[in-house]
Amino acid sequence: MAIEAWFMEESDEDQRLPHHRNPKQFVSLDHLADLGVIYWHLNPKNYEHDEELQKIREARGYNYMKLKNFFTEHIHADEEIRYCLEGSGYFDVRDKDDQWIRIWIKEGDMIVLPAGIYHRFTLDTGNYVKLMRLFVGEPVWTAYNRPQENHPARMGYVQNLNEKVGGVALEAH
Repeated sequence: MAIEAWFMEESDEDQRLPHHRNPKQFVSLDHLADLGVIYWHLNPKNYEHDEELQKIREARGYNYMKLKNFFTEHIHADEEIRYCLEGSGYFDVRDKDDQWIRIWIKEGDMIVLPAGIYHRFTLDTGNYVKLMRLFVGEPVWTAYNRPQENHPARMGYVQNLNEKVGGVALEAH
């Protein structure tokens, strides 16, 4: 089962609702990849011994992991790597035209948001999610709320978008 993503309607209603546009406008994995968002679907019941997760961690240098409502729009200086072990929720990311794309992550989904991408997270109506966060090096978890157009991570992300995001060290699916 592939992850679902769509363009969002702007609304002040309950943030846990899907907020589809009318008509619905779904976003492909290729479109997400163009934004630098990487996705895998793994087996969360076996995360402690999952060989595929181990390969991803080794290939991308994720040597630290943490199991830990970030709805304020922000960026990070490093990638944000999340693996959904239980429940579900929404990651919202901004596209090249500053429109929101809602990504619905469920059990087994693992995504990587590139450093510098504006994003936020909220639960869905299930009101529960257990996420693992993976890190490169020492864990740093600093959120920089929007606007951050002059932050080095944001400037690098925008430059990468303009140059079209290149290859990925490990094929995502």
